[in-house]
Amino acid sequence: MANGETRVRGLAARAGGWSARHRWAAVGIWVLFVVLALGLGSAAGQVDVKDSQQLKGETSRAARIIEDAGIDEPAGETVLVQARTAAGKATDSGFRAAVADVVTAVRGTGEVKNVKSPYDTGTISKDGRSALVQFDLRGDAENAADRVQPVLDAVKGVAGDHGGLRIEEVGSASIQKTYDNAFGDDFQKAEYSAVPVALGILLIAFGALVAALLPVGLALTAIFATTGLMALVSHLMPMGDVANSVMLLVGLAVGVDYCLFYVRREREERAAGRDAETALRVAAATSGRAIIVSGVTVCVAMAGMLFTGLPDFESMGLASLIVVAVAMVGSVTVLPALLSLLGDRVDKGRLPFLNRSRRQAGPRPMEGSRFWKRILRVVLARPLVSIVVATGALLAVAAPALGMKTQNLTLDQEFGSSLPIVQTYDRVNAAFPGGSEPATVVVKAKDVEAPEVRDAITAFKRQAVDSGASRGPVDTTTYRKQNVVFINVPLVGGSDLDRAGRSLDLVRDQVRPATLGKVAGVEAPVTGEVAGSKDFNDQLAGSVAPVFAFVVVFAFLLMLLSFRSLTIAITSIVLNLLSVGAAYGILVAVFQHGWGASLVGAHGVGAIITWLPLFLFVILFGLSMDYHVFVVSRIREAYLRGRTTKDAITHGVVTTAGVVTSAAVIMVAVFAIFGTLSMQSMKQMGVGLAAAVLIDATVIRGVLLPAVMALLGERNWYLPKWLHRLPDLTHDESAEAPATPAARGEDERLRV
Repeated sequence: MANGETRVRGLAARAGGWSARHRWAAVGIWVLFVVLALGLGSAAGQVDVKDSQQLKGETSRAARIIEDAGIDEPAGETVLVQARTAAGKATDSGFRAAVADVVTAVRGTGEVKNVKSPYDTGTISKDGRSALVQFDLRGDAENAADRVQPVLDAVKGVAGDHGGLRIEEVGSASIQKTYDNAFGDDFQKAEYSAVPVALGILLIAFGALVAALLPVGLALTAIFATTGLMALVSHLMPMGDVANSVMLLVGLAVGVDYCLFYVRREREERAAGRDAETALRVAAATSGRAIIVSGVTVCVAMAGMLFTGLPDFESMGLASLIVVAVAMVGSVTVLPALLSLLGDRVDKGRLPFLNRSRRQAGPRPMEGSRFWKRILRVVLARPLVSIVVATGALLAVAAPALGMKTQNLTLDQEFGSSLPIVQTYDRVNAAFPGGSEPATVVVKAKDVEAPEVRDAITAFKRQAVDSGASRGPVDTTTYRKQNVVFINVPLVGGSDLDRAGRSLDLVRDQVRPATLGKVAGVEAPVTGEVAGSKDFNDQLAGSVAPVFAFVVVFAFLLMLLSFRSLTIAITSIVLNLLSVGAAYGILVAVFQHGWGASLVGAHGVGAIITWLPLFLFVILFGLSMDYHVFVVSRIREAYLRGRTTKDAITHGVVTTAGVVTSAAVIMVAVFAIFGTLSMQSMKQMGVGLAAAVLIDATVIRGVLLPAVMALLGERNWYLPKWLHRLPDLTHDESAEAPATPAARGEDERLRV
């Protein structure tokens, strides 16, 4: 080797070498890629998932019938007029005057149609204190939330004129407006906060502005490019509403992490006395390789969401997969070019208080974290005790997950009882069981006016009430030209999804077969809020096992091929499952049981939102591999240079502690921002992600991983002879001039 340098091999090393030699070309290609992806994506536009594509089962069949018939379902709104005292009745003259004023006011906005008085429809509560004025908003239901404000203002004006009555509006558009305000505005604030928070932590970690800007810049360009690519891909696979938000979350996390790993290693090598060129080659061969292994593993984990068959999950998985792949490619291509171009200027904008001691010390070896040295001294002295204590603690934290209950959160669970619209929603449900969102039976026949069809519909309406599934009124809307009839069935149970679910089962399994099911050629799928929730839960439950199996099996194979060790592959899976289980336990304890919920500004809602456990598993399993691959790669690198397993563990953990801690703090801070949002589902996601990353970076990587490896000793590197035929994805990770004959022998063995 010339000049005592170690020849490096492997994809990451070759990519980094090319990038450093062709600096401006690498930067130019990356910028061109980002601009083209974003430009083409903007020109093509993004295709969103249609209602008929959202779910399989009855909900999807009903949406398909509606779409094929060309029926534009309007957004329905309801105004509750309610006497404040038990003495007040809907028959009172003042009550009638208020109802008339509501009808006049909403019509006067010009935004509504099909206004129905409760005296015509019979929507008056049994106690006579409450009545519902019902109407539809004009125009497309999908953007009705943008047009409902004038109607809300009109209703508010009537309420001010009738102080003795409670006059309040609720419906699909007004509820969607509440969701948009909470989810859109809060999520936007979180997105805007995430970048400054990450930058601030990186400033502390690096002590220099330019070095801190590199990871953020790489993450943002990866996100911009992915935004364009998502729009292009959406023409083949339509994207769900939340795909962009999840992509931004994952892209910021992995983009910053990968760049952080790379830059910290290059700076460490330079601090150890190496010249800039050698330091960059070392970073390419070591951290670059770890980034590729980690990135491929994360991509595989994200691909697991494609097996759910749910468009929202599929689009989230595809968007996450793309942004991880883009960030990974950028980290091993354009980043070395930027570091080569910047040279010593990467330390520009130094923070004096953080860098004073570093400047005085000059070049030094990579000594690592003193704090983690002290921890490791205890862990490695008694590895079995450390394993028992740490595993016991994690299992105790995970224990509440055994009683996990999942469901789609109702409006009051999502926002609590403080919002006025939630209080209105509850009052409507109390006065009219079934609420403002009844189940809808979409009847399709060759001729909906045929006597047998009309008789079946009449029998269905009667039996829906007689069976106890509904207390009525069961009304119908007929589209004669399309031969479609909507039967609206207020379900007993209302916002209580368990009771409403049982009512839905009665309608689907008993009432429908006994009536509509007896007429040949009639389709009658049941849709609505409760039906959609049930169909979603059923489909999601059926996809859990294949998704879990796919992610675990492929992650195991990637670790096996990347480290040529059966032991490391098995332990990596077990440790990741422990961190995911602990995150589940924290979620259940805080949000289902309410233990310590006030500490995170939440309240116990009695359940975990349905989609979160599978989503967390896939995301956390992927992100956990960041730390695992990085730490184990450093341990293996030291072992292959001739250190004993115990010394290699110490070296690997303490020298990566700083970067892993910095990466974890950034992830925890970014995820914790989402825990501050007003929606409980976002709080659950933020707290679950933040807790899991914190546990993973401390207990798992700082205690359990070194303790397990120390206990296993040389068995860490065990690979059965019958597995030697597997492809060898390892390569020279040492990249550092060996200091001893033993180390040189190990390096030579690697190159054979």
